[in-house]
Amino acid sequence: MIRQAALAAGLLLAGSSAAVASHGVDYPLLAERQASMKAIAEAARTIDWMFSGRLDYDSRAFKRAAETIRQHSGEALVSQFPPGCFGGHSAATAEIDRSREEFVALSNHLETFAAELSRAADEAPDQLTEDMRMGDRAPMGGSLLGRRPGRDAAPDPSTIPAEHIFHLMLEDCASCHAKFRQRVQ
Repeated sequence: MIRQAALAAGLLLAGSSAAVASHGVDYPLLAERQASMKAIAEAARTIDWMFSGRLDYDSRAFKRAAETIRQHSGEALVSQFPPGCFGGHSAATAEIDRSREEFVALSNHLETFAAELSRAADEAPDQLTEDMRMGDRAPMGGSLLGRRPGRDAAPDPSTIPAEHIFHLMLEDCASCHAKFRQRVQ
């Protein structure tokens, strides 16, 4: 019985792989990047819950979550979206190829933000500190990426509270998904 279930699962996977490969992206790559996105989402949820108080702050768990995001972003993320990687069961759009420079910049930006969150955890081993919180500080408005001409240069992320870095990171995730991801039925 177990062997039949394993065989059926293998055939299903093989069929899915062939179907996906015929639409521009192979199944192992698709599965890898979907797993990366899920890891990023779970790590972001952990950080969010710590900032919101739904989870008690634990600097090691906070750092692990930030490091998970960092490890799945930058070049690691870009490499999972080679040219022509859209179609089939993939939610990636052809816009990735047309706007590759922006896609790479967003991924690298995510890596920078995650590294800053990791550093913040190192500096706050016992609790979320006031320095990590946005508090009464005026929000900077928008992502540090793609500042409009005539505006001041983007500030150094290490000078921004970790909670604000986290929100900017989420804005970049939303921007990337809005431009480079479609809903798959």
